[in-house]
Amino acid sequence: MFVNRPRILIYSHDSFGLGHLRRCRAIAHSLVERFDDMSVLILSGSPIIGSFDFRARVDFVRVPGVIKLRNGDYTSLSLHIDTEQTLQIRASIIEHTAQVFDPDIFIVDKEPLGLRGEVRPTLERLAGTRTRCILGLRDVMDDPETLREEWARKGAPEALAELYHEIWLYGLPEIHDPLAGIDLPACVREKEIFTGYLRRTLPAAMPAVTPPFEGRPYILVTPGGGGDGAELVDWVLRAYESGTHRLLPCLIVMGPFMDSASQAAFQARVEALPDVEQIRFTPTIEPLMRDAAAIVGMGGYNIFCEILSFDRPTLLVPRVVPRMEQAIRAARAEEVGLVRVLPIDHYPDVAAMTEALAALPDAPPPSAAGLEHLLSGLDTIGDRVADILSRRRDVPAPRLHVV
Repeated sequence: MFVNRPRILIYSHDSFGLGHLRRCRAIAHSLVERFDDMSVLILSGSPIIGSFDFRARVDFVRVPGVIKLRNGDYTSLSLHIDTEQTLQIRASIIEHTAQVFDPDIFIVDKEPLGLRGEVRPTLERLAGTRTRCILGLRDVMDDPETLREEWARKGAPEALAELYHEIWLYGLPEIHDPLAGIDLPACVREKEIFTGYLRRTLPAAMPAVTPPFEGRPYILVTPGGGGDGAELVDWVLRAYESGTHRLLPCLIVMGPFMDSASQAAFQARVEALPDVEQIRFTPTIEPLMRDAAAIVGMGGYNIFCEILSFDRPTLLVPRVVPRMEQAIRAARAEEVGLVRVLPIDHYPDVAAMTEALAALPDAPPPSAAGLEHLLSGLDTIGDRVADILSRRRDVPAPRLHVV
């Protein structure tokens, strides 16, 4: 019997996009389902985190949002204050939350030291406690040279050696090793655990959904958050406007971060097409994926897990800026037979998109690739958490390796 009920704290730095939030939420929901006395608290800068439903014993603390500009600088999302002040507020909230919540496990998503180093004070505070600090990384971060330079600049390799107990890699080495080509100490490599991808399921309390197109088969197009998905949507619409092939009806989910001008322009074009519909955003896209005959997306980690989970033939059109992450993931997934890929540098070749859409519903689903343990991520994470909790409070605080 545990003296105290177990607590997990999860940090997700992003204020823009949906991938990090959905990943952390999936992990949180899986953990409270497996451990009936556990509480999970998510620290997030997402401005739309309140749009999502959370299971009992999962809650969130929203820190002030910041967004990354095209030149690489950050600016406050809503507050009219200096960016450095915003980051100081965020760092203070993160550290104080960890101090009061006193988690058994602290999971940091993607950024080893957080946005601009905002998590370092918290990690250093927890280093002398029994809290286990975990870094969770998606299957692809960026091309090795770019990631190596970025992490060296941020001091990430030292942080992995000094401040973390384990590194969970949310993928399979057969598809991609996110740390391949990165010069890391041997002690860091020993902390790596490949979990498999994170299975997605239908919401526990699924709202009533009216089938689009009166129940006819359809293609679902989703550019994720939508902030950088205008080219994908435009390309798909051009294919339907061409009328050169008989295509399945198409439902486009624009994403909450697509700018209003683009959405309005797309809406006008959609209204002129009999077999195309558009919605702005839904926090429960899973039923639409389950019911779709095929899916078109950009190749982010979130949608990749969803298309694997709902096992639908998929066409990925990955972006190549500001990171090569999506292009690397899409290329490897195509190599092992999970998806089909149409490179964005073919845009706006209408014939290429039209032919890809016409062939997509008859393409094999991801399961046809026959990869084992593909969606074992949440089970592996649950096993690791169970092991950590079984040993908590029975051993002294660990001494971490210092480089």
